Amino acid sequence: MTSPLRRLEEYYDAVPRLGARVEEHGPLTLFVRQGEGWPFYARPALDRPGPVTAADVQRVRYRQRELGVPECFEWVAESAPALRTAVEKTGLVVHEHPLMVLDPQAPTQDPGPRPDGLSVRILGADDPALPTALALPHLAFASPGTRIGTAGPAELAAAVPVHANSAALERATARISFGLTVFAAAVDGTTALCAGQHNPVGDTCEIVAVGTLPAARRRGLALEVTAALVADARSQGVRTVFLSAGDGDVARIYARLGFRRVGTALIAEPGGG
Repeated sequence: MTSPLRRLEEYYDAVPRLGARVEEHGPLTLFVRQGEGWPFYARPALDRPGPVTAADVQRVRYRQRELGVPECFEWVAESAPALRTAVEKTGLVVHEHPLMVLDPQAPTQDPGPRPDGLSVRILGADDPALPTALALPHLAFASPGTRIGTAGPAELAAAVPVHANSAALERATARISFGLTVFAAAVDGTTALCAGQHNPVGDTCEIVAVGTLPAARRRGLALEVTAALVADARSQGVRTVFLSAGDGDVARIYARLGFRRVGTALIAEPGGG
């Protein structure tokens, strides 16, 4: 039987291959995105176990600079325990995030109608809320944490032309049409106040980019959007649903849905990211 961490490692290796060029650098694999979109990262090679030295990391960093892509490394602490030391020797700063897998026995939760009239739903390719759902994470993650912030609908409307232009919408609608990405959002009219997505590969999916507009925080929206994504993934036959929480406080929120911590996801970037 495949262990939970091995299943996640296989997923982390498979997902970037759908939209990236792959370069093998000894014990490390570098994924270089083809076209526009969120950049990828370097990580330990899946089936070439071996010690990773600071020199190995530095060589990949040189290559990332040459390509003009972020000097970013992502891995699971428990799967490659020695990598952190090698990475930190090169000057990168490592961030820790609780890695959580949904308990297979956890009940699927249906949030039902909200008293404030918001609609929590899966977004189709022609949903009028999709542009704001694409732009929203850029505002949400620019103001991390769970505190209520100042960025609201006006700031989101201004971000749409930048982060949800025609090319971004074309990519998103194509991914929806091919079943590569599922978007969910809490929508007020045609404006997403919270959005997230899951990306299924076989019987595994990761829930990512769940973010709430800072001015709309502390209303339970992220939990309901995540529940909608879980329900959709299970309806597609996905057996392993996982995510990386921003911090311990966020992890406790996801625990309400039945997510349990199985490890630590590590992200290394220059200068604290």
